[in-house]
Amino acid sequence: MVPIASDLANNLVTAAVALSALSIISLAALRGWRDWIQFKREELAAGHVAAQDPTVPHAGSRIEIADLKERLRKLEAIAAGVDL
Repeated sequence: MVPIASDLANNLVTAAVALSALSIISLAALRGWRDWIQFKREELAAGHVAAQDPTVPHAGSRIEIADLKERLRKLEAIAAGVDL
């Protein structure tokens, strides 16, 4: 049988270690976030915006292409005599 004081001490140590680990991770994440925000501010101040990959079409272009594909599918169905 384990004394109650020993269980309480183990739980307290576990809670303290978990809180310390959470604090360290949170501080590291906050530091990274602040550095990233500062980097973006400097990037905007310099007038350099990250260029989009030229192989990836713009969102508006993708919507337009999808619309054209849908129209083409409907026209092909009409030409084949299929009712939609």
